[in-house]
Amino acid sequence: MSSRTKRSSLLKFHRPKLRLNEAPIPVLKPESMACLQNLLNYRLPKQRMRYPKSRCAAVLVALFVGRMGDLYVLLSRRALTLRTYAGDTSLPGGKWEPQDRTIEWTARREAFEEIGLPMDRKKVPLLCIIEPFLAGNQLIVTPVVVLILDSTLRPILNKPEVASLFSHPLISFLHSEPPFPTEPEMLELKYHTYNDVDWRGLGKVRMHRLLTGREAGGTKPIFGLTAAILIRVATIGYGREPDFDVCAPGQPSQEERIAFEMRNHPIFREAARQEGLDPDKVPDPSTFRQRDAAGGTSGATRRRQAQAQLRSKL
Repeated sequence: MSSRTKRSSLLKFHRPKLRLNEAPIPVLKPESMACLQNLLNYRLPKQRMRYPKSRCAAVLVALFVGRMGDLYVLLSRRALTLRTYAGDTSLPGGKWEPQDRTIEWTARREAFEEIGLPMDRKKVPLLCIIEPFLAGNQLIVTPVVVLILDSTLRPILNKPEVASLFSHPLISFLHSEPPFPTEPEMLELKYHTYNDVDWRGLGKVRMHRLLTGREAGGTKPIFGLTAAILIRVATIGYGREPDFDVCAPGQPSQEERIAFEMRNHPIFREAARQEGLDPDKVPDPSTFRQRDAAGGTSGATRRRQAQAQLRSKL
């Protein structure tokens, strides 16, 4: 292989020619139609770092249209016998494997293995891929958002890994009030709560927790990485910020946190070296904040400004 040959990127993916007005799905509410269109139009920002593939993972954010035209996301309850995150509420997903051609393929393969979701892009087309998240187990996790078009599909659970499968309204990740009737034994529990934790001396990181409405039956709330990913997907889709503050004051971005770990964590440094990457060439985390500040405003602020400009023209 020539030394000039570019390394393959896991973030290359197939984007379908999906026309929502022609797709075989139930009648959509206007806000659901707009959400899907926004997700289809979303483009992954240019990544400023190369990640070691052995530390990459993906989750599948599988959306479907409910009977009333709302969008729901599939969530699974991890088996209690698993060594890590036993019983947690999560998205289907797992680590990249050498046979995976792209990170989209990783997410689809894992969802097929865990819940039997077909890898057929016609039945389950891609909507978008969003920016990676840092997981607590030193993995860089990329969310892959898809839409289930075939309403006849039925889950096939891999029982050693998945105890059960359920759904949750996507729009509820923008609200601090529950989308379901509150059961008597849960009246004192808030639907949305958070905890700010110190992170590597770079600031505090906000960890969100949202109830599923199934806690009385033993299902855990949606929290941590899963909650962060779904809040981000809902924000992109519905084109507005949640009614709660997503980040702690001065919170380092995902990109800053990934850069810090790649430069400093032994697991990341060793993985980078094994794949011919130099961990010392990873940009200093502070440069990301400086560049974003030099650019003027954050992405969230730019979206709010754009929405205000649009309203002023109406």
